[in-house]
Amino acid sequence: MNGTESIKFKLSSLTIFRGIMNRSVPRALYRLLCALSDCPDEFLRRYGEFYSLICERGCSDRLAYAMTEAALFDENCFTRAAAGGCIDKLPGELLRAVRRDCETILEAANLQSDELLRAYEYYDRIAPVADSLPRWQSGECAESFRLFDGSLERVAQWYRDNGCGMFARYKAFIWRDGDIRPVLNCDPISADDFTGYERQRRRVTENTRAFLDGKSCNNCLLFGDMGTGKSSTVKALANEFRRDGLRIVEMPKERLMDFPLLVDKIAHLPMKFIIFIDDLSFQHQDQSYTSLKAVLEGGLAARPDNALIYATSNRRHIVKERMSDRSHEVDDVNTRDNMQETLSLSDRFGLAVCYTIPSKQEFLEIVRAMARQHGIEIGDDELCAGAERFALIRGGRSPRCAKQYVESLYHG
Repeated sequence: MNGTESIKFKLSSLTIFRGIMNRSVPRALYRLLCALSDCPDEFLRRYGEFYSLICERGCSDRLAYAMTEAALFDENCFTRAAAGGCIDKLPGELLRAVRRDCETILEAANLQSDELLRAYEYYDRIAPVADSLPRWQSGECAESFRLFDGSLERVAQWYRDNGCGMFARYKAFIWRDGDIRPVLNCDPISADDFTGYERQRRRVTENTRAFLDGKSCNNCLLFGDMGTGKSSTVKALANEFRRDGLRIVEMPKERLMDFPLLVDKIAHLPMKFIIFIDDLSFQHQDQSYTSLKAVLEGGLAARPDNALIYATSNRRHIVKERMSDRSHEVDDVNTRDNMQETLSLSDRFGLAVCYTIPSKQEFLEIVRAMARQHGIEIGDDELCAGAERFALIRGGRSPRCAKQYVESLYHG
């Protein structure tokens, strides 16, 4: 058995990291290896398909990276345990299987074009064509596999620092079509981008830090005026605490009845999650309202220990209250009960943080700070007068209005 055939058999018998064979590059390489004894037409077709694929993936000069990256972001029993810092609880035979898989992936990742071509059974028949075939380069492995030295400790440390599966590759997600989908281009906002609202952001940050440290923490409602940075505060947390294992999953409010499905997908994972519900409000007590209330009350579909719910709303009590809700045409006791039921949802958030419209002085300070960040050189009087005019046109002062004004100067 030659080395190339051995790689084929080893890839075929992957165990713990078997999921990489569902990824395009490892699967195409395996198919090429399986064609080593096929007729020249079939072998050359597989070679052309493989080379075309790695060119499309931008890895014709770094095959090793493409192969090991597939393993890097594979979610399996080892990567989950490593991300949770508990590989010492795994059986020894399983760890030996992990080492074997890692060695196999590295061996395949470093397979050279010429080595594979020479291993083809009918090489003499394709020799004239083989000389003109394009060759790939192995290049460097992905980060965690560069750490592999026969021991799993350094590889496990990478997963502890970065998480596992798609949660290692991405930090922000959205619930869509009954599954968790990664956000490919998430908002890069950080705490340094904020001016003002330090007290509010400190309360939310401290609650999040307590959550990550395993201390007492609460579901959080950020409420108040539009454009004051409620959603941005939550997004900044995902960026700030990514290295601490925090991930954020946005759940559209109209899909709150899917909460049990989301819980099932994240409860077993070692990372911590903020389930983010943006712009939360209800016109009445509909199914979504009932679903969220059941979650906050700790029903059968309660949030797992590795998740918190952060919601933003322009309303303190979330549910829009109508004058008809207070009508005296209904029995007074029932009216009071109905009102209490309607307003009780917000009270089930253990932490409620209010964001209000800034005063004129606070608004102008935000404008000045943003102007400095963008390197805009303009007299203070002119800057402030322009900001006030802009706010008047926009209908009021807010951090969002300040940002739009400064960006108009920057791009103008």
